[in-house]
Amino acid sequence: MKLRVAILISGGGSNMVKLLESMGADHLAEPCLVMANSASAGGLAKAAAHGVPTAAIDHKPYGKDRAAFEDALMAQLDAAKTDIICLAGFMRVLTPHFIARYEGHMINVHPSLLPKYKGLHTHARAIDAGDTQAGCTVHEVTAKLDDGPIIMQASVPILADDTPDTLAARVLIQEHRIYPMALQRFATYFINRY
Repeated sequence: MKLRVAILISGGGSNMVKLLESMGADHLAEPCLVMANSASAGGLAKAAAHGVPTAAIDHKPYGKDRAAFEDALMAQLDAAKTDIICLAGFMRVLTPHFIARYEGHMINVHPSLLPKYKGLHTHARAIDAGDTQAGCTVHEVTAKLDDGPIIMQASVPILADDTPDTLAARVLIQEHRIYPMALQRFATYFINRY
């Protein structure tokens, strides 16, 4: 029996699509749900086109009640019998309330070479610091933001004329390459651990 993977998104879902495409017959996992925090997230239509069930839970009606929003997410994840959660451009910081429930079951892709540049604006920060390399990291999700054990990284050179946008475009190519590989690696680890 394959592991069941839910993917959480907020936007167009380009990493989500790469994950879906990677989960073929020889993969240890299969997609069970793509969920967004807005019904207008473009990735939902792409997931549906791949035949994957989708859900949207808008965070806005919950206001500052993050626990209630996360309870709604958890209800959907549990109903889908989720084994592994992949965060793929999910632009909500998850609270310890959520993470405690799924720690050891969640991975994320972050657009920097962690532990450098946790949080937002990673590309601008790397350029401003005079770094010669940037990249991306797939890591396990823990209660500390962008701080869990690293599964895989890839780097790209920072060019003299790079802007945050041109650097982001090159890093995204690497995200698309390594996130599917990291999911397969994590799924193997997951099976051996549980």
